[in-house]
Amino acid sequence: VQIPSSEKRLKQYPHEFSGGMRQRIAIAIALLNEPALVIADEPTTALDVTTQAQVLGLINRLKEDTGMAVILVTHDLGVVANMAQQIVVMNKGRVMEAGSAADVLGAPAHGYTKKLIAAAPMIPDVAAPAKPAIGKDVILDIKNVTKSFTMRAGGWRKPVVVTACKDVNLQVLRGKTLAVVGESGSGKTTCARVALGAERPDPGGEVIFAPAVGAAQIAVHDITPTERTAFQRQAQMVFQDPYSSLSPRMRVMEALTEPMEIHRLGSRSERRDKAAEMIRWVGLDPEMLNRYPHAFSGGQRQRLSIARALTLDPKLLVCDEPTSALDVSVQDQILSLLEDIRDRANLSYLFISHDLAVVARIADEVAVMRAGVIVEQAPPDTLFYNPQHPYTKALIAAQPEPDMARPIDLELVSKGAGAPTTWPEMFRFDGTSAPALRELEPGHMVRCHA
Repeated sequence: VQIPSSEKRLKQYPHEFSGGMRQRIAIAIALLNEPALVIADEPTTALDVTTQAQVLGLINRLKEDTGMAVILVTHDLGVVANMAQQIVVMNKGRVMEAGSAADVLGAPAHGYTKKLIAAAPMIPDVAAPAKPAIGKDVILDIKNVTKSFTMRAGGWRKPVVVTACKDVNLQVLRGKTLAVVGESGSGKTTCARVALGAERPDPGGEVIFAPAVGAAQIAVHDITPTERTAFQRQAQMVFQDPYSSLSPRMRVMEALTEPMEIHRLGSRSERRDKAAEMIRWVGLDPEMLNRYPHAFSGGQRQRLSIARALTLDPKLLVCDEPTSALDVSVQDQILSLLEDIRDRANLSYLFISHDLAVVARIADEVAVMRAGVIVEQAPPDTLFYNPQHPYTKALIAAQPEPDMARPIDLELVSKGAGAPTTWPEMFRFDGTSAPALRELEPGHMVRCHA
């Protein structure tokens, strides 16, 4: 399954492998008995687009080399379009539609299939007009942020310093969405944790938060306890996994009122009223407040996580892969909800994702991150239709879409398209200096040599 140094790596533990490598190992285990049939149940869920393309390319190659058949279970229609010859669409245990991939995706007959295809996020064919700015002032200013971690090497060996993000400069404008995209391990979440004050940046970096127009600015990592409490109230986070972000031991009412209790906001009845109001905001019934999280679906739990974050009336939401664990129809609902809440409450979003189609829909500005540095930044209508950095081009090329007329080149991605060794010289380290982030045109930044 194309894992390098295989003899050495056989002695390692699973936690020492990346998500994509672990999936390759799972495929290797399935192949040990030379099966005639492999059932792949969501084999690429939660993997970034390039790793996903590599795993899919591997499955295709093994299928051709061994002659095995594959049953692919997935909610990702883009994966289906690139892998399947026959498609069966199911809903609530029943087959809604079945046929060749060309017929089901090209001319769907059942309403449910049409709904799934319509809900699948796609990078539009033509450039959309730039979204009008709701506000031009900066609510969150990330300046020269570098974050390094010291990893113990064991024995007498020297500790290893790992730089998760380096010289990151980002600005989130009030009422707008800044999306940070990149592969797993690129430093996106570390950057978000630094922005929220959960991690302290290396010396020289700072994060400035401006809660309101004309209000005093807050230096997130150099503040008094009182200021920290105020900042934590106004900057909240929505996590990736809706199944682990709510305590199974707390009823929904307790989960939603807990943040207000911590910040000593309102009386008990006022907190309960606020919880009921927020659960209505996210499209759920207040009668559900007395239930436990296990009684809700994944999409409903993510709505509850959003409602919990909103109970404190924050100015900034950091959304860390909020839709990656959801199927396309539920993903569409959550994105619509986030857009609606942003417009109604004039919220600002720092949106972390590896899904470019999702980012194309929700973002006002996109920053592409690789190996801890920003390699390109621009509005989505510029970035997706005029990408300049080879890594950005590779990410776009690896984005699967539910259209058989636009397949991704699985073989090319499997061979490492987007790796620095394949980049033109102007984008690579030249032996003496690293490329710098430069403005090629107004609002379009690219990391390259002059």
